[in-house]
Amino acid sequence: MSLATLTLDGQIVGRVAVARDMTPRLQLEAQLRQAQKMQAIGTLAGGIAHDFNNILTAILGYTELTLDEVPEETTAWTNLQHVLTASERAKALVQQMLTFSRQTEQPRHPTQLQPLVQEALILLRAALPTSVTLEHQMDATVGPVLADPTQIHQILMNLCSNAEYMLRNTGGSLHLLLDEVPLPPELRGSRPDLPSGMYARLAVRDTGPGMPPEVQERIFEPFFTTKEIGEGTGLGLAVVHGIVTSHGGAISVESAPGQGTTFRVYLPRCAEPATTLAPMQERAPSGSERILLVDDEAPLARLLHIRLTHLGYQVVMCTSSAEALEVFQKAPRQFDLVITDQTMPQMTGEGLARALRRLRPDLPIILCTGFSHVMTPERAQRLGIDAFCMKPIKIQELGLIIRQVLARRAAQRA
Repeated sequence: MSLATLTLDGQIVGRVAVARDMTPRLQLEAQLRQAQKMQAIGTLAGGIAHDFNNILTAILGYTELTLDEVPEETTAWTNLQHVLTASERAKALVQQMLTFSRQTEQPRHPTQLQPLVQEALILLRAALPTSVTLEHQMDATVGPVLADPTQIHQILMNLCSNAEYMLRNTGGSLHLLLDEVPLPPELRGSRPDLPSGMYARLAVRDTGPGMPPEVQERIFEPFFTTKEIGEGTGLGLAVVHGIVTSHGGAISVESAPGQGTTFRVYLPRCAEPATTLAPMQERAPSGSERILLVDDEAPLARLLHIRLTHLGYQVVMCTSSAEALEVFQKAPRQFDLVITDQTMPQMTGEGLARALRRLRPDLPIILCTGFSHVMTPERAQRLGIDAFCMKPIKIQELGLIIRQVLARRAAQRA
């Protein structure tokens, strides 16, 4: 706002005030700041995904190795199964972080929520301090919702993590609820876009200190947090809100100082029956072919060498593209398959694949990566790569891929 005085012959005859509505400009500036933050998150996510997935590869691999040596149905065997499950969730969480930064959609299918709640309860029992009592109430008759199971798991764990933080200093109880209800009138009024019908309701309630109204108003804003520096990013509840909204649902919060907090998530029921995934066979298929294995991470290369050798394969391990190329040049017909990492110094897996194919065009190649800005399944297919794998990958999955690649190549030669 600006103010000017009008004078005539030295006398004040009036004043002119000019006011400009800055709301659109401020909104644009806020959107720009948000876009810059999201770009930074995307860069950070891509930067850590490769290293983090390599770490998960070691965790998954050595857990699988140990499972082979532990009698089934023992406590140790059960605990290791939980490690596998948690590692798979961590793998999916990395992908979700990348997805959130890119604002892309994940595939969804009719999903029963009860197994996801049970899995969350197992993880929570192991993680919660003894000062926090975990309670749950789950309706076994709640039907499926159209959802991405990993994102629903993320909703549960983020909400429960938030509740645990609220109870950290005081102790108390954390209650998890799953039931089926019609959409509440207050949500029908504020969200006329939501479809009518029954909704699966997930509720997380804590008996913590609660939140004042001014905090509740901003609780779903990205980067807003009441936690101490280093305790949180302010993204947890923003991610939850984004997932719920993208699933065509709604989320509400009820809280007051001294009365605890309850988050309620409503997801529309779907008519289709829940998708039943084909169970992964317990043991990976074996083979006797000669494999050239290339990975610049020596511990990961040794781990996969052990796993493939246990399956009966003859494995030659190299920890650089140059070494692999030198070994292959000496006897290009001795190898039935190459498994190579993508992100390596001096020469990438893609570059190595090109060099090997110049020496032997019919060579089957499997390309693996923890994360790459450059390489995608579509690009790998265009390059003629036989299969593209994202780390970490379970040995059962890799074993199946190996057999499929070799079978396709054999059929082409026949």
